[in-house]
Amino acid sequence: MHPVIRFLALVICLAAPLSAAELNVLTPAEQAEGWKLLFNGHSLAGWRSFRTDTPGAGWRVADGILINEGKTGDLMTTGVYGNFEFTFEWKMSEGGNSGVIYRIALGEAASYRTGPEYQLLDNARAEDNQLPNHLAGSLYDIGPAPARDVTRPVGEWNVSRIVVRAWRVEHWLNGEKLIEIDLASDAGRAAIARSKFKEWPKFATMGRGFIALQDHNHLVSFRNLKIRDL
Repeated sequence: MHPVIRFLALVICLAAPLSAAELNVLTPAEQAEGWKLLFNGHSLAGWRSFRTDTPGAGWRVADGILINEGKTGDLMTTGVYGNFEFTFEWKMSEGGNSGVIYRIALGEAASYRTGPEYQLLDNARAEDNQLPNHLAGSLYDIGPAPARDVTRPVGEWNVSRIVVRAWRVEHWLNGEKLIEIDLASDAGRAAIARSKFKEWPKFATMGRGFIALQDHNHLVSFRNLKIRDL
């Protein structure tokens, strides 16, 4: 099945409620295509903190859902990824803010000093909703901005997809492609130079790196985190 068709099918399936038994599992077709689960629905196995080998206390698992209650630090994969396709579902609290940061290197003061961020946000009520390239699905603080708001209401699940090949990046949200940019191109480097990340020379330079779920001191939930190498 074509990747875009499969992703749209996943979005459609979310219209029906999922039982705990249906969460965080791979179909035979997904297994054949090389997909792997990043979250098993039962524990934080395969995850660590950005600063330490163990996850922060504010990350917990309940009923097949990965929950961040805030003020505990980013949750980061123990494995590293280069070219990949990553799909995940997320549910934001009112006024909430979070993100997925990818191709992270260790040794810096924060995950976002090396890795770009897929923004997760309550677009309607979050404080950081004033700039178009700070809204949900954006490549945070780096243009272009999403063409329109396709987020679902607070309390409902959103479906996101990140595709990275070399430094050509795609951000998808609820079946729509919001961002496509090559961060290694002249236009991409110029966009970085206009952003807050221009101060950090290692930003968006790693060929491989960790993936982190950002702790922005707001309640946010995740499920069905699936990745495959490209």
